[in-house]
Amino acid sequence: MRVVIQRSKESKVTINGKVNGKIDHGFVILVGFTNGDNEKIIDKMVNKIINLRIFEDENGKMNKSILDTGGSILSISQFTLYANCKEGRRPAFTDALNPDEATILYDKFNKKLSEYLSVQTGIFGSDMKVSIYNDGPVTIILDSNELFKNV
Repeated sequence: MRVVIQRSKESKVTINGKVNGKIDHGFVILVGFTNGDNEKIIDKMVNKIINLRIFEDENGKMNKSILDTGGSILSISQFTLYANCKEGRRPAFTDALNPDEATILYDKFNKKLSEYLSVQTGIFGSDMKVSIYNDGPVTIILDSNELFKNV
């Protein structure tokens, strides 16, 4: 599972000209799944995300989590996070989990996040237009294979 987190002042996802999800202060999360991902990985990743201290405290230090600041999450499915660009000029997506299984994990991921925070989403597999007003800018990349492979 790969997640790109962008700290956001305000963001939205539009599908077919209609706003499907919108947040003010919080995270935009781009999330992709690969073979072997499961609910255990989702639980660990959610715990990492909600406790990640990347908001500034009163001293200007990144010392507060999204839970501390009362932020929201805009979650966007993004199979292209598993693009393989080693050969040729067109990315291969063979490492991305098949859409049927990825949809199930994406829904479980968002449901788990929503136990802690307000979560808005795009629609899996849709042509989405995502507007991100990045705060900082702060962008963090989490990869479950790097974070949890020895856990």
